[in-house]
Amino acid sequence: MTDVFTKKKRSEIMSAVRSKDTKIEIAFRKELWQKGFRYRKNPTKYFGKPDVVLKKHETVIFIDSCFWHGCKKHCRFPATRQKFWKAKIDGNKQRDKLVNRHYKKMNWKIIRIWEHDLKKKDFKFDFQRIK
Repeated sequence: MTDVFTKKKRSEIMSAVRSKDTKIEIAFRKELWQKGFRYRKNPTKYFGKPDVVLKKHETVIFIDSCFWHGCKKHCRFPATRQKFWKAKIDGNKQRDKLVNRHYKKMNWKIIRIWEHDLKKKDFKFDFQRIK
């Protein structure tokens, strides 16, 4: 199946896709800040590029998008280049496991939050998981 958009329009759409500072990440960080947690956002010196690092609490937080991290509920592969996308997303899942092992060895807490959970109006984060 061919793309329904022109190459120029597809490029425009893809350039708007962000890997950090998404609306849901910003909303989550605002809530963290209001609860008194101080953090680093998207620090590059930490393994796996966590979205939020709470060094004082030895905690890393990853906000995983349903598509890029292969959510079983919501991930739908594009109709074209399915082998490529399956390999890409499977690679992302493997890297997530590697990152989890890294922080577990350091005795840090790893919190992974799915994008679809943050989008729920009734989503409540258990801040006791951090302390």
